[in-house]
Order: sequence, then C-alpha cells, then structure tokens
Amino acid sequence: MNINDYQQAALRTAAPKNKHNELFHLLLGLVGETGEIAEKAKKIVRDHDSDFSQWDIEDLKKELGDSLWYIAVIADHFDIALEEVAQLNIAKLADRQRRGVIGGSGDGR
Repeated sequence: MNINDYQQAALRTAAPKNKHNELFHLLLGLVGETGEIAEKAKKIVRDHDSDFSQWDIEDLKKELGDSLWYIAVIADHFDIALEEVAQLNIAKLADRQRRGVIGGSGDGR
C-alpha cells in the first residue's frame, strides 16, 4: 500500500472536517497515541532495565498505526497529501546529513 492510498483509506473512518472541534480532537488523539507508546517504553525502562527486545512488537505496530492514522487525517485537514509530508521530511533530513547537522536541536539547523 502506498502512503497516499493509506491516507485515503484512513479518511473513510474519520469524522467530517467541519465537525465542531474536530481538529482539536485529532491533535489530542495524536498526543494520546504517542503518549501510549512512550508509556510502554517507560515500563520497559522501569521493568526490563531498558531491554527493548522485551517490547511486544505486535502491540507496537498497532500503536504506531493509531498514530499514523491521526497524522494522515490531520494532514488531510489541511489538504496535505501524506506522501508530501514524507518526501519533505526525507529531503530535510538528507539536507541536514549532507551539511553534518543531523544531530543537535532546532528546526533551522
């Protein structure tokens, strides 16, 4: 499945863009899903001495999928194709790598 096909499939289960507070709902959903991933990582640190081989990979796939759904729908809310998001991100990272600033912090590096 290509990423734009995924986005279109995800939109079949999304609420209408014009639903009251829908963008806010989507943003909170994305934060919640990524928070679930972080919470599970925290428990691996706490309970398994940071041995991430203990992560339930099938569960991780589901949580990553939930996060991806929110990203796809938020992008569509602004008429942005998910493929464009992916391409811009890879180009940005490649440029940073080329300039030797892949590490560090700040958007403008």
